[in-house]
Amino acid sequence: MSLLSLSSSRLYYLYNGHTNMNKSFNGLSALIRSELGSNPLSGDVFVFFNRHRNQVKLIVWETDGYGIFHKRLERGTFELPVVSTSIRGAATSWQDLQLILQGIELKSVRFRKRYHRVPPVN
Repeated sequence: MSLLSLSSSRLYYLYNGHTNMNKSFNGLSALIRSELGSNPLSGDVFVFFNRHRNQVKLIVWETDGYGIFHKRLERGTFELPVVSTSIRGAATSWQDLQLILQGIELKSVRFRKRYHRVPPVN
């Protein structure tokens, strides 16, 4: 059995538009190709929201097929980061996606300083 694997090692892209939540594997992968200009088989995670922002779908190609995660809120909405309307897809971090899915207000989050080692350039 394969489970949808989401971690900080993947790349995440938010679709900057409204998506019909009736779309499934074929419809979402076509949207990734046509609107985002990306390869749905890349292993990256693509995130789609409906017009009311109370539903989200994540789609990712795993080694043996597509995986979809679909969540519908019973109350409230998902907060989306501010993105230019001219951009169809915006990269986001795994941490920001977790905050969005948990309903945490993005504007109020403050990260404390941390050391991040930058690998040397050869």
